[in-house]
Amino acid sequence: MKTKAVRLYGAMDMRLEEFALPSTGRDEVLIKVVTDSLCASTYKAVKQGSAHKRVPPDIAEKPIIIGHELCGEIVEVGEDIKDKWKVGQKIVIQPALKLESGYDPGYSYQYVGGSATYALVPSIVMERGCLIPYEGENFFSGSLVESLGCVLRGFKGFYHTDYSNYVRTDGAKKGGRLAILGGAGPMGIGAVELAIGYAGVKQIVVTDLSEDRLAWAASKCTPEFAAEHGCELIYINTGKIENAVETLNEISHGGFDDVFVMVPVPALFTMAEEICCEDGCVNFFAGPAVHNMQGSLNLYRVHYDGIHVVGTAGSIPEDTVDTIRLIEEGKVATGAIVSHILGLRAVADTILAMERPSGAKKVCYSEIDIPLIAIDDLEELGRTNELYRELAKIVKANGGLWCTEAEKYLLANGPKI
Repeated sequence: MKTKAVRLYGAMDMRLEEFALPSTGRDEVLIKVVTDSLCASTYKAVKQGSAHKRVPPDIAEKPIIIGHELCGEIVEVGEDIKDKWKVGQKIVIQPALKLESGYDPGYSYQYVGGSATYALVPSIVMERGCLIPYEGENFFSGSLVESLGCVLRGFKGFYHTDYSNYVRTDGAKKGGRLAILGGAGPMGIGAVELAIGYAGVKQIVVTDLSEDRLAWAASKCTPEFAAEHGCELIYINTGKIENAVETLNEISHGGFDDVFVMVPVPALFTMAEEICCEDGCVNFFAGPAVHNMQGSLNLYRVHYDGIHVVGTAGSIPEDTVDTIRLIEEGKVATGAIVSHILGLRAVADTILAMERPSGAKKVCYSEIDIPLIAIDDLEELGRTNELYRELAKIVKANGGLWCTEAEKYLLANGPKI
């Protein structure tokens, strides 16, 4: 079986190539990759090359396929595992194998990754429980499972303590107040969706420094939608406020129970502690690109006010399963997280452009040959292109959100690579 894939040969050296995959082994699975959601973690791996802890040292001779947020379907099953997996079955891959080597799909393997038309899944993925059945109605939601699973793990990572008996309760506080600092990006929008559909908080405050990003987020995850589910949702540009901490404490009536820090900036970490109420919990969710980032917090409050600090990175198969269930039950509006679509040929340039973050999630349709396109630009592009014109009609009818019908139309009518 031949595949087309974007492979990493070294730092900043990505190449779209066609090559033959090995024959499917007795304990392996061959999959057709339909979608892959591009992630900033891939940009970090591309920028660092083999200096990245997940990228092998010999990629110049044995290049790896990038992309770790894939969704597809099985096209061939090895003889020894035919009782467990079936041709035509939809799947997602949980890329965090938790191996001693640190190697994961999308970072470390020659023949499996999301930026490909076909991929060969090695036995270790099945052995670790990381090839997971998916029954969602579309593929793009499956590609968002990994990133949403990371955020879900973030919610599970919060904890609170009853200091009368020191009993600890895991998870964001039910009926509590949540702040998402630097939260108008894709992971922040995902956190808003999960806060409403999963965590059951009563107030969400999203901060950012970009008015455009905040406006876009508010148009996709609206305060009106949150209110229908019993939650107050507020978007605020803290760059325009003289004393942001004082304002946030006023909005939250004395502080937040839980705070996500979505951008790796020490000042945001300090702010997070300052806006916590007693027994509040801070999740420094953002992954720094540097290995020695120092931050500060008031240790008096850690001791006397019981402020907790955690950091969650990635997810585990349990989170993937839980996220799939939330998607299948319609508790997460995944279309709100998708800002762009693209084809395989546009992957490399799109990843390099992540040096300057823009939009939310960018979903690649591996068999389709289109440039990077913003969902909000479909109507304008449709003036001269029939494909985009029809997609714009479908999206408009769905409240401006990417959806199952749009995906089906694109897969049926889009140009093939």
